[in-house]
Amino acid sequence: MPIYSENQFIFQNSKGVSLHIKREDLLHPVVSGNKFRKLKYNILEAKSLNYSTLLTFGGAFSNHIVAVAYAGKIKGFKTIGIIRGEEIALHLESNPTLKNAKEFGMELVFVSRSAYKKRNESEHLEELKAKFGSFYFVPEGGTNHFGVKGCEEILEPSDMFFDFIACSVGTGGTISGLINSLEKHQKVLGFPALKGAFVKEDIRKFAKNNQWDLISDYHFGGYAKINSDLVRFINKFKSDFDIPLDPVYTGKMIYGLFDMIEKDYFPEGSKILAIHTGGLQGIEGMNLRLEKQKLPKLI
Repeated sequence: MPIYSENQFIFQNSKGVSLHIKREDLLHPVVSGNKFRKLKYNILEAKSLNYSTLLTFGGAFSNHIVAVAYAGKIKGFKTIGIIRGEEIALHLESNPTLKNAKEFGMELVFVSRSAYKKRNESEHLEELKAKFGSFYFVPEGGTNHFGVKGCEEILEPSDMFFDFIACSVGTGGTISGLINSLEKHQKVLGFPALKGAFVKEDIRKFAKNNQWDLISDYHFGGYAKINSDLVRFINKFKSDFDIPLDPVYTGKMIYGLFDMIEKDYFPEGSKILAIHTGGLQGIEGMNLRLEKQKLPKLI
């Protein structure tokens, strides 16, 4: 049975442009948002093929790593996380994301950044199988055919009311699922969290139509980059609407949408639905970084 999340009205301006947020972050307290969607069919596939181990890749504050660790725990899988950056192992106790993953039973393997770049190479995966034994491979971010299939279930029939669907973009799985479930009058706007246009090719591998565009003006310098302006915006948004935003993905997207609405990007009367993809576990780790940089913290 499909699982639906509620839409929350944010505001409507004098030109009739309205913004709603789909609260995917409320789907599950740990495996929230798009991670819940992406893992759904991957877990079912791993079960059907009788795998007992899940192996995946991620960075120091990866939402995906925590989600796989917890999903594996409750679904009876052993989990292995290949983590980018050997030096991170020295500071494991001060990293809330990886500490949680380890507490959920995940075996953490720290590798160099050059080795991490081989994460999707078949030869490298065979080397990992020789080392760890048989496993079901879940790609970084959960983006594959099964991950996209899960994200195709984010939109529900009542969402055809909206003209624009907005989402943050990492590995391209979530936006691809949204694109594939659009009505003909709708368009998806993706807000990349990373610099560079390479994600377009990843999206084209899965997207079944051209009703989408990427808005690349709000990455704040790149993946996990943040400044005091974004922190203030996220904190004010939470204060005004009682909705927490993560600083890596959704916070940047909502910041961008507010700016675009103010600059009259959207036609008069446009109805916008922004997808809150979760990732709130990363706030604790980001606050540690902000403290070191002597920047204000996220509330």
